Amino acid sequence: MGIFNRRNDSAVAVAEAPAGPDLAHLTGDYSIDPTHSRIGFAVRHAMVTNVRGEFTEYEGKLHLDGTHPANSTAELVIKVASVNTNQAQRDEHLRTGDFFAAETYPEITFRSTAAEMVDADTYRMHGDLTIKDTTRPVVLDLDFTGSATDVYGADRVGFEGGTTVDRTSWGLTYNAALETGGVLIGEKVKLTLDISAVKAA
Repeated sequence: MGIFNRRNDSAVAVAEAPAGPDLAHLTGDYSIDPTHSRIGFAVRHAMVTNVRGEFTEYEGKLHLDGTHPANSTAELVIKVASVNTNQAQRDEHLRTGDFFAAETYPEITFRSTAAEMVDADTYRMHGDLTIKDTTRPVVLDLDFTGSATDVYGADRVGFEGGTTVDRTSWGLTYNAALETGGVLIGEKVKLTLDISAVKAA
């Protein structure tokens, strides 16, 4: 599953497995830093190319347990109206009832339910994705990209990854037929997350 710009609870649950002493220091609560993160998506357009976009307002937080990764949790809240594909007319259409119905359903949410450690740097997070009041399970594959103390003395962690979903499962069924055959918009949407999160003091 961003997958986007201000988030309130996001990110990283990793399942029970021996994490190793080098990950114990990661244990704690984190907030996603929207100025160094991105929640993006890509969908096939006109059968020949991809339209890419992002959500620029979101909030996300995570609790990491470096010793017992299965105790980690994550939440993410995305403001639907912040959708941005670098084409104003298309963005306005995405906010209408044909797609996200942003006025009626202003938020997209993700809440983790479980996770598993695949290897030392790879995690698989299970959770519930809610769009337009429809909730479906999704699985995010995430790579741990590292941890560091930044120039301001803040401890940071990074994750990147995502998933592919069928938009029609959340009622996003709008489409148009092409004269040459096929449809204007693909049903499969690739969600990408590039996350930098700051540890609470």
